[in-house]
Amino acid sequence: MPKSILFDLDGTLTDPGEGITNSIVYALDKFGISVSDKKDLYKFIGPPLYDSFVKYYGFSHENANLAISYYREYFAPKGLYENTVYKGIEDMLGFLADKGVKLIVATSKPEKYARAIIAHFALDRYFDDIIGATMDEKRNTKDAVIAYAIEKCKIVPQNAIMVGDRLHDVLGAKANGMRSIGVLYGFGSYKELSDAGADMIVKDVEQLKKTLSELKG
Repeated sequence: MPKSILFDLDGTLTDPGEGITNSIVYALDKFGISVSDKKDLYKFIGPPLYDSFVKYYGFSHENANLAISYYREYFAPKGLYENTVYKGIEDMLGFLADKGVKLIVATSKPEKYARAIIAHFALDRYFDDIIGATMDEKRNTKDAVIAYAIEKCKIVPQNAIMVGDRLHDVLGAKANGMRSIGVLYGFGSYKELSDAGADMIVKDVEQLKKTLSELKG
């Protein structure tokens, strides 16, 4: 088995759809923008918020940063907990931890929030560390988060693998010389993960556990 496994958070360990979309709706409302279908905002789950506000709503640098601050007004006290752990995740983490694998959360979500979510669901006992973005957005891309995790946790990329549901997880792993597994139960599609070059793609948590248990380090 790999000596280290890095897990994305949103769409991989937990389903944050309600909390994130509610937070985006709250932020957009501050600009007089209404959303008819919150599912249209699922595209925000995974990439850095700044990039998404610019890409999907054409926000300026100033407005994108202002939108992030509005987002956090809702997310920090409430949206963070509008979240659920995917079925089978805790069983899988327990299995991997018992095997002595180093488990790391590597997310583009601010580390402060990631730690709060992991602790809220009592998953912190399984992880050696939780690595996320900085609140000032200086470390907010997945490749930068993974690079920092490698340095801080003394990970050998060739003996590690990144698990995530979006192309950013796959590309971030590639940028750091690491293999990747794409999961289809999150917010990315097979085409997205395949086009990004995922080494493996699994349909559910059960298949993910089986795949990880059969991998060589």
